[in-house]
Parts: sequence; structure tokens; C-alpha cells
Amino acid sequence: MSKSAADVLVAYGLGSCVAVSFYDPQAKVAGMLHALLPIASGKGRAPDNPSKFVDPGVTMLLDEVKKLGASPQRLIVRICGGAHMLNAPGFSNTLNIGERNVEMAREVLKKLGFTIKAADTGGNAGRTAKLYVSSGEMTIRSMGQKERPL
Repeated sequence: MSKSAADVLVAYGLGSCVAVSFYDPQAKVAGMLHALLPIASGKGRAPDNPSKFVDPGVTMLLDEVKKLGASPQRLIVRICGGAHMLNAPGFSNTLNIGERNVEMAREVLKKLGFTIKAADTGGNAGRTAKLYVSSGEMTIRSMGQKERPL
């Protein structure tokens, strides 16, 4: 999270992980979650590091950007990542963590009342996402490709 115009939030090496970003253009507040798994599992106990999980990580992200002055009504929401990294003969799609991460991100964001402005998800290649706090611009660079706006 940041409200410093000089900052760039970066999620490096998004394979099956998913990045969820929030940007408030009026308050110039940005936040990004880099989540590894869709949901924390466990018998009713809170995970040690909830930000590793899409749910509850998205809610934590929202709380943090609000603390910096962001308004939920103004937030620009983008998601990226969620590649299918275990793509080999004999592997079933049940191991497609990337797809499950993206589905959970969409579900949680919808529950919270957000519309996703842009998304770059799926495929078989990893990505790096950058969110520029000064402008709210977000770029994506997929393996073997040039950086481009999202």
C-alpha cells in the first residue's frame, strides 16, 4: 500500500498466484495483493499470514487502502496472474491453482460490490505487474513479451 507518488507497487513472478490491485485516483492511494492460494484452509482458525490467500487477503487490502484515505466508491480494480503452471501430460485440471485463485478473486470482489476494470489472467506464462502510484497506471509483462498497459 502506498500514497507516495514516487512509489511503484510490483508483484514479481506471478505464476499461479493472483494480484489484485486497488487505486483511488482522487486520493492517489494504491494497494496490491499478491496471493498464493484461493482460500485459507483450517479448522476454524485464522491463518498465520492471511495475505497469502485471496480470501481473506482482498478484504485486508481494502481495509489498508481505506486507512490511507481511499474511498471504496472511487477504487479502480484490476486483477492479473492465475496462470496454469502445471501443464503436463497426466496432470488433471484439479491442480489448476491459478484458475481457482482467479475465480476466488472475482467472487470476493463481486461480494464486496466491485467491478473489475481490467484483467489479464490465465494462460501458461508467468507475469510481473506494476502499479504506479502517481498515475494509477498498471502494466503487465508476461514471460517473453514486452511490458504493456493493463
